[in-house]
Amino acid sequence: MNYLEFEKPLAEIEGKAEELRALARANPGMDVEKEAQGLDRKAQDMLGQLYGNLNAWQKALVARHPDRPHCKDYIDGLLTDYTPLAGDRNFADDHAVMGGLARLGAQPIVVIGHEKGNDTRSRIHHNFGMARPEGYRKAIRLMELANRFQLPILTLVDTPGAYPGKGAEERGQAEAIARSTETCLEVEVPLVSVVIGEGGSGGAVAFATANRVLMLEHSIYSVISPEGCASILWKDAEKMREAADALRLTAQDLDRLGVIDRIIREPMGGAHRDPHATIQAVGEAVLGALAELTGRPGRELRDSRRRKFLGMGSKGLAA
Repeated sequence: MNYLEFEKPLAEIEGKAEELRALARANPGMDVEKEAQGLDRKAQDMLGQLYGNLNAWQKALVARHPDRPHCKDYIDGLLTDYTPLAGDRNFADDHAVMGGLARLGAQPIVVIGHEKGNDTRSRIHHNFGMARPEGYRKAIRLMELANRFQLPILTLVDTPGAYPGKGAEERGQAEAIARSTETCLEVEVPLVSVVIGEGGSGGAVAFATANRVLMLEHSIYSVISPEGCASILWKDAEKMREAADALRLTAQDLDRLGVIDRIIREPMGGAHRDPHATIQAVGEAVLGALAELTGRPGRELRDSRRRKFLGMGSKGLAA
């Protein structure tokens, strides 16, 4: 178990329980289960207290937890007959973006998502989920394919933001993000997006301009990372806690502001403590969202999606 900085007291209790059980395994005549169970109960109570009062920065840490399920885990756990499609037919295949044809239950769909990787080697391979222009152009190709064959689109958002490297800028990063966002607004099929971890800046919006935007309970979605915001506003990245509060980046904040449509509950202690339950909860939420959208005329789906995003913030501006 990888423990976050605010979980250190929990780590101590769970560590003591495991030490007792390890001692009992080494000494078969020793009975410590009653004491270990007492520590388990104490740990469970502490877990509930910690996760019942997370601040914005702590939620950002949970959203970035290395053991949190990523795009590939959702594809493997939810979808069948997954056939990946690669490349943008222009420059290269971007491994930060996964996508292809699949089935969600009996429903054929097109799935697109950011993949971060789960160890050092795979994270480097997937560029930590930071897409280059060819990744967004691959997504555009997949969305256009879905539109042509009238297949619903599911996008899984988990990125700190689009890759800001020199090569990416030379190949038209901003244009690719803008065109991907435009394609989201143009397609005439149901489009459901789930923020499963981080939703960072335009790199996330390019996938999440959807009819239904869902967020896991401890995921985040913001115009910039807390560290980046702190560096700009206070010239000090260490003020990321204040920045996280100011950004209103939690699922609860965004639900109140009307930016997202639904919060998906996570197991106590976050998605990383029970990935299977989290993946199943996301699957049920996506099926529910698709059921609401299926059967509606394509033009209506497109127009309602446009109205939704054009109307964001209008109440606040009027006030």
